[in-house]
Amino acid sequence: MVDNNSVDGSVALVKQKFPQVKLIVNDTNTGFSVANNQAIKLANGKYILLLNPDTVVQEDTFEKIISFMNEHPNAGGLGIKMVDGKGNFLPESKRGLPTPWVAFYKIFGLAKLLPQSKKFGQYHLTFLDKDKTNEVDILSGAFMLLRKEALDKIGLLDETFFMYGEDVDLSYRITQAGYKNYYFADSSIIHYKGESTKKSSVNYVVMFYKAMAIFARKHFSNKGAGAYIFFIYLAIYLRAFVAIIMRLFKQLFFPAIDFVCILLSLYAIKNSYEVNFKLYPNFYSANILSIAFPIYTLLWMFFSYLSGGYDQPLKLKRLIRGVLTGSAFILIVYSLLPEYYRFSRALILFGTASTCIVYVLLRCVYSIAGIKQFKLNAEAEQKFIAIIGDEEEFERVSDLLKQTSIKPKFIGFVSNEANGVKNPNYIGNFTQIDEVIEVHKINEVIFCAKNISSQNIINKMLSLVAKDIEFKIAPPESLSIIGSNSIDTAGELYVIDLNNVARPENKRKKRLLDITVSGALLLFFPVIMIFQKKPGKFILNTLKVFFAANTWVGYGNSIRKDLPAIKPSVLTPADEFENVVTGEKFNLLLLNYSKEYKAENDLRIIFKAFRKLGS
Repeated sequence: MVDNNSVDGSVALVKQKFPQVKLIVNDTNTGFSVANNQAIKLANGKYILLLNPDTVVQEDTFEKIISFMNEHPNAGGLGIKMVDGKGNFLPESKRGLPTPWVAFYKIFGLAKLLPQSKKFGQYHLTFLDKDKTNEVDILSGAFMLLRKEALDKIGLLDETFFMYGEDVDLSYRITQAGYKNYYFADSSIIHYKGESTKKSSVNYVVMFYKAMAIFARKHFSNKGAGAYIFFIYLAIYLRAFVAIIMRLFKQLFFPAIDFVCILLSLYAIKNSYEVNFKLYPNFYSANILSIAFPIYTLLWMFFSYLSGGYDQPLKLKRLIRGVLTGSAFILIVYSLLPEYYRFSRALILFGTASTCIVYVLLRCVYSIAGIKQFKLNAEAEQKFIAIIGDEEEFERVSDLLKQTSIKPKFIGFVSNEANGVKNPNYIGNFTQIDEVIEVHKINEVIFCAKNISSQNIINKMLSLVAKDIEFKIAPPESLSIIGSNSIDTAGELYVIDLNNVARPENKRKKRLLDITVSGALLLFFPVIMIFQKKPGKFILNTLKVFFAANTWVGYGNSIRKDLPAIKPSVLTPADEFENVVTGEKFNLLLLNYSKEYKAENDLRIIFKAFRKLGS
């Protein structure tokens, strides 16, 4: 087993629970290919299995696949049917060779439009029955059984590929050496893909398609590679552009509607006020209003955001609280302005009321329209959970759920034993799960892995996939419950509710601190630059933080998939120490920083590492 510089405690766990395992602990994340090669070089078996850590394998899977390989001596590699955390089939379980034309069909959507076509559906071989074993071109690195004899002949994974593409390259070299690759459909595994990457992210698009470019240069002729690489880089720019636009659209669409409606309500109030109080038309200066009204609107929205009004689940009292706080701030600043700029406190007070009304009306409209993030019926958002296992595990997992941030509406006990139990939460046994879901309106099922085999878990997920149920697994002796909804979403990980840096309220605190510190630094930058080791970089860093491209304190420029997501940072918690901190101690500092966030810690680190702000 190879650990690629993880910080989740898995190294200590393996050493304690499985002392017989040969464990290689890397100081850095060496990438998929390098880490697997380290293990393969130490292996001496007839077969080598590449297996992702975010998988659940049935108990008889290994017996079945080894038997198949023994019966098919021409098989150099074998992949398996994979399903996601909701029981849906993962199309990358079987793939064709990504030639230039196949890549073209995939990139420009023809493969998705005509999945049953043998010409256009070659990328994921969608014309092949997913429930039948077939010969295929490409295997997935998430589960890849390899004949050691074939590896000795073709070589190990190409370490040029850091992530993505190495499985395509190895699969292709297996077939070029005269062996065959097979998709094995007589067993299946759960692959919680999406935990480490999301296919809609710009980072994924760039890394994946660049890996395909490396593959093209290596295996296709110069002429073929040129066309292939052209389409790949065209896809990178197109997909990245679409991903950025869609992300901005999702983030700004509803706030933009809020802004327009609140602003229009202010002008409507102004016109009505002039009429009712018999003021002459345009009594208030249009020049002042054109500046004041947008500023008022932005301040009300900003304070509503700080109050949690834009968080999920939606709570109207947060919005109202934010508007009232914003109004108090506006009135304080208003009282300090010169007489010329103070035109009417009444408009501010009426505007406060109208903004609250606009917020409430818009949320009601969104809720009636069925937009999930704006549902006003709190009960509709509640989870109705069935926990399957023995009584002891039910109590443990139930207690764990109560310590997390979720508040289930209902938790029922489904016994994995045939007989009934006297537990007051008992709602049925494992064989009755279909009826239990219907009667109790269950929308989430948690399997206790201590009591139920992986085979039974996967089979039950496959049988219930049409019911749109969320599935999660509670490992024995663990303080977390794992699960994923689809290939594109990381889903939810239930853990004891820590004050981690990615919580909405902490992200707001962190952003507010970044703006405040950056604003102060820019205000006094002529003096501060004297104390900086790199003055030019200091100005650049300050501007990046001010405009939300970076944050002052975080994990540095590295992407940490194992920690709550935050922006790249100028400083890390290690920068407050005089000596350089690396390795396990550095990872521990990042872990502690991420799980218990305090704004004062950021201030302390910035103060102690003041001369490094241009690093």
